Amino acid sequence: MAAELSPQQLSETHRPTLDQALDAIRTRAYWSPHPEHPKAYGEGGAPGSLGPAEGKAAFDAVLNTRLDLGQPGTDGWTGGETSPYGPVLGVEYPHADLDVLLPAMSAGVGAWREAGPETRALVCLEILSRISARTHELALAVMHTSGQAFLMAFQAGGPHAQDRGLEAVAYAYAEQVRTPQTADWSKPQGKRDPLQLSKSFTPVGRGISLLIGCNTFPTWNSYPGIFASLATGNPVLVKPHPRAVLPLALTVQLAREVLTEAGFDPNLIALAAERPGEGIAKTLALRPEIKIIDYTGSTAFGDWLETNARQAQIYTEKAGVNTVVVDSTDDYRGMLANLAFSLSLYSGQMCTTPQNLLIPRDGITTDAGDKSYEDVVTDIAAAVTGLLGDDARAGALLGALVNPDVKARVDGAAELGEVALPSRTVANADFPDAVVRTPVIVKLDGTKSDDGAAYLSECFGPVSFAVAVDSTADALSLLRRTIREKGAMTVGAYTTSPEVEREVETVCFEESAQLSLNLTGGVYVNQTAAFSDFHGSGGNPAANAALCDGAFVANRFRVVEVRRQA
Repeated sequence: MAAELSPQQLSETHRPTLDQALDAIRTRAYWSPHPEHPKAYGEGGAPGSLGPAEGKAAFDAVLNTRLDLGQPGTDGWTGGETSPYGPVLGVEYPHADLDVLLPAMSAGVGAWREAGPETRALVCLEILSRISARTHELALAVMHTSGQAFLMAFQAGGPHAQDRGLEAVAYAYAEQVRTPQTADWSKPQGKRDPLQLSKSFTPVGRGISLLIGCNTFPTWNSYPGIFASLATGNPVLVKPHPRAVLPLALTVQLAREVLTEAGFDPNLIALAAERPGEGIAKTLALRPEIKIIDYTGSTAFGDWLETNARQAQIYTEKAGVNTVVVDSTDDYRGMLANLAFSLSLYSGQMCTTPQNLLIPRDGITTDAGDKSYEDVVTDIAAAVTGLLGDDARAGALLGALVNPDVKARVDGAAELGEVALPSRTVANADFPDAVVRTPVIVKLDGTKSDDGAAYLSECFGPVSFAVAVDSTADALSLLRRTIREKGAMTVGAYTTSPEVEREVETVCFEESAQLSLNLTGGVYVNQTAAFSDFHGSGGNPAANAALCDGAFVANRFRVVEVRRQA
């Protein structure tokens, strides 16, 4: 097929960005090519990008339509998404006959492999730039499938997700070019002529990569796997969560357009939308064509994938129990404000949200005087109440509950222990059907650490536990047990003691968990920055991979060597 995007065009446009990304993952300094502010798009902003009104018009235009991606093997249409804010989206997506679609996805692999790591990376960057130009449209798609408030959907579902995708491309490129393309080999043989060979080394993708998307972060959790696999030479089949199809369907549409314009087979990426109740993830995961699986979701299904999909390399992010150890602080007000925001953001529906706050029952020392366990719990509750006292502000921070299961956990929290902070209903003036609830905090006794203790299991949503422990040493023992048995995506700690700081670090080193110490400003334990922070460690039960490191990309391809007599 004729290419409208030549390799030279791609290189001139995107090679500088790739070089900057490669530098960023080496230095771990702050860098992002994707603006966070909505005003950076549209008129006066990024060239060719949709502004707020244009993005809203584009989003509205796709509602109640059939999104035809031109995929082979379409045997019907499916849909059924309803926004957590109330409206029915009404979009229909192609339903695939896998026996037709999967072979078609493999047809273009040869040309994609022969293009080499640099061209693949630059095509991926062109896809990301097209996605970035439509950030306003995609933000609304994320908002109305995940329940995130608009600004969070814009930032996390837009530039932050795009950053994570670009980060994966940078790591993929770096790992593939680690081995030279060619080498001349000569082995001396004394008086005889040397043995001479010419050798070539080609990165070869494993095969079709399956992306199983999640409901809460449909782009942020998906872009790393999508772009890591594409950049390493693999076709990608995107299987969205049935309640969050639209953001990934638009992503696939844009990627197919770019692949076509660059002269490659658009079927290198395709969508697998499912009919209500069909549950095709298990069927897909066991197909012999599927060689890589990226999954974000429940522990139960993640464990099933790791046990049963033996033909595939599997990258999972599952559930964990995130913990904050409160030992002491020299900024009590800052600690309270930071924790209140962390507990409230997106109604606690983040895999990184703190759940267990481990507080010594005899209290802590602070710059505001000694504080008892009751004081600390009461003051955290008051900080959350103050942060969310205004409904408009609360709605902009909380978003909406993503599904009825989360609401049921909030409603049932009082059965778990004494409630220190009850949840209240927040009215959303723009979306009266949205279910919005403030966080609930429950007081529990950490000495009752039997297997049935509520704080030893993930309670996904705006539910946290203020766990009274006998000492900081007991808190660290409980922290270690929790990470080892249940996993953790994040750990936080507050202490003025260098000795306690070292002890917390030791637990996190030995149990492989990412640690944030003494956060009291505008950075929160449940936020990570691409190119600098690792999301998850891959070393505890919460996830077997980290976003993003060399291990996340290196096993998506193998290097095949060809030797020739010189």
